[in-house]
Amino acid sequence: MRWPVLVPIVGIAVLALSWGRTEPAVLLGAAAVALGGCVIAAVHHAEVVAHRVGEPFGSLVLAVAVTVIEVGLIVTLMLGGGPDKATLARDTVFAALMITCNGILGLSLLVAVWRRPVAVFQSEGSRAALATIAALATITLVLPALTQSTQGPTLTTPQLVFASLMCLVLYGLFVFAQTVRHRDYFLPVGDDPDEHAAPPGRRAAWASGGLLLLSLVAVVGLAKTVSPALESAVAEAGLPLGVVGVAIALLVLLPETLAAVRAARRQRMQTAVNLAYGSAIASIGLTIPAIALASVWMQGPLVLGLPPTGVTLLALTVVLGSLTVIPGRATLVQGGVHLAVFGAFLVLAFSP
Repeated sequence: MRWPVLVPIVGIAVLALSWGRTEPAVLLGAAAVALGGCVIAAVHHAEVVAHRVGEPFGSLVLAVAVTVIEVGLIVTLMLGGGPDKATLARDTVFAALMITCNGILGLSLLVAVWRRPVAVFQSEGSRAALATIAALATITLVLPALTQSTQGPTLTTPQLVFASLMCLVLYGLFVFAQTVRHRDYFLPVGDDPDEHAAPPGRRAAWASGGLLLLSLVAVVGLAKTVSPALESAVAEAGLPLGVVGVAIALLVLLPETLAAVRAARRQRMQTAVNLAYGSAIASIGLTIPAIALASVWMQGPLVLGLPPTGVTLLALTVVLGSLTVIPGRATLVQGGVHLAVFGAFLVLAFSP
């Protein structure tokens, strides 16, 4: 039995052994190892499905799969917590934005230009994706900090319903443009040797689809198992609670990171951009409505508004992203600049 088949099964078995128990250190370590293995297995199976359906559907499959993990983790942690978890959704979504738009994009650019002087991608599709990200982030993360109807960076019920509907509408419009109306704008530029490889058969694709779902279930469950130890470690270290959101985002976006870097190594920079920006759009467009719905059963307010430092980093990210994607070509400098902004985000997350 190959490892991509074995790892999800082992992950489910470890989850069954550790669920609802006070885990000893050995079992907790096994859960952490199984969690990492299931994340890598999810990447593998998502890429198999992606190869079968082709671009840009492949990037969409992985983006939605990762967002399912993110939503599952946030909802389970917030439902199991108290008022101190009110900012978890905001922290996780904002961390996902910084990771995708600066970390993944910057790293992919560096990998793509390692052997060639310039990374080439489609400016039309990338501009549309960045515009969608800017609109979604402003509506859900900036405006709640500026409204006057409530005390604190929150939204009233009508405002939250409107923001959720706009998230779904904009996400639907982007997916329609990416897969139907303007699909050519999101296809990779240039030739890829792997593109000529025969796609997997229908049976193999369906099997990978099922194992992908199994891996996602294992990731969500195992992360729930490991999260109390993570939260205790953060509290004992005296770190801000926002570090938990950063850790969740780093974990769930590991599949995207690996897939984007592999695409950049094959000089398929547009695929890497689709993965980075597509995940950012899905992270806001699907996570916020799901959290808004789940907030009916949560205690305390749902805090969405960013502090001034977060708004500044978000504005800087949008400006730099525009300068990167408008020409359709990027060099080593753009990759380094995006990684510098991502480094600033990490420093401020641990030391606000």
